[in-house]
Amino acid sequence: METELKILRDHAFISRKDFRELLGLRIQSVRELKEKLIQLGYIDIPDWEEAEPVLFKNIIERKEKPPETQNQNMQKLIQTALRVAHSDTTVLILGESGVGKSRLARRIHESSPRKNGPFVTVSCGSIPENLLESELFGVARGAFTGATRSRPGRFLKAIQGTIFLDEVGELTPSLQVKLLRVLQEKKIEPLGSDREIDVDVRVIAATNRDLEIDVKHGLFRKDLFFRLNVIPFIVPPLRERHEDIRPLIDFFLKRIEKRNGIFYKIEDQNIYSIFESYPWPGNIRELENCLERMCVLSTGGVLSISDFPARIIDEVKDHKNTTNGNFENSDNIPKVFEGESLQDIEKEYIKMTLSQCRGNVAKSAAALGIHRNTLSRKLEDYGIKPVHFKIPKKIQKNKA
Repeated sequence: METELKILRDHAFISRKDFRELLGLRIQSVRELKEKLIQLGYIDIPDWEEAEPVLFKNIIERKEKPPETQNQNMQKLIQTALRVAHSDTTVLILGESGVGKSRLARRIHESSPRKNGPFVTVSCGSIPENLLESELFGVARGAFTGATRSRPGRFLKAIQGTIFLDEVGELTPSLQVKLLRVLQEKKIEPLGSDREIDVDVRVIAATNRDLEIDVKHGLFRKDLFFRLNVIPFIVPPLRERHEDIRPLIDFFLKRIEKRNGIFYKIEDQNIYSIFESYPWPGNIRELENCLERMCVLSTGGVLSISDFPARIIDEVKDHKNTTNGNFENSDNIPKVFEGESLQDIEKEYIKMTLSQCRGNVAKSAAALGIHRNTLSRKLEDYGIKPVHFKIPKKIQKNKA
């Protein structure tokens, strides 16, 4: 039962003191744990209803670790992250929704000297604004009507461990100020209190927003961005990690098999082709949800193409028509692309877009329909310098 108690502690459903007391009770089952938590007043029924799915999800994830990435860029990123894990430096994880930012954050924690401490997750975008401050920093007794006792916030519950601020880009300006103070001074001030409390916590933040653009538009504080952006990691989307798709399919199928008690199989190899051709805008999370849908709709556990959502089939068909040259406006195909590899085509297309946007990376990323950080990584990979596209065309031709 220690694993279950650690999960409840790490997600701030119980305190470290509660954890130690419950550990000594030798509870044998989750049902017994629920009864004891409610009986002792550590948790109420609505809180348990919120905690239960988190508990079971994390039990599965800890027992069944996803396959290691086969993608070279992702492997390098993880190697760097594991080196960074040994320090207390603030880490910012960037990337699209569903790419595995929370898993990378947990891996950093589990490889750090703080691994025996709590790993507390706060979803900054899902907690109502009027509750988030008290969730983060706690509430002092008498702070407002009904506050009959002091309640520790997530920062206090994460002491000697790690706090993971997911969706940090959703913080309001007032909370951004408070978070900046925590990062600078390692102190918090609970709501309604005039007393500061020291907090020994490592901060890992994540967001799918482009914080640099938010800073320019006044939506995110520049000083907080620089405090968070000490060591940034950009997790590549699944469409750039095709090597990982088949191992993930096998992993999720086995997980669904254990949950449903049914053996699932893929006999039609075209199914793998569809999985590998679809761009997965929702990334790993969308892939898992798609597989679960297909398993539910399958006949006798055999997955078929007809079990795919129609939108996926339609998008893959459109993609194949495009790559086979069936363009409606074939006269608009740049001749420079003919007979070249996919990487060459991508490189030339990026250069064309940069040229049209006068070397502006943010505008180019928007025109290409990708994240600014994704474009920056591609520019580095291809050795493209945006500054060259800010030079007048005549000079560019002379340089070439």
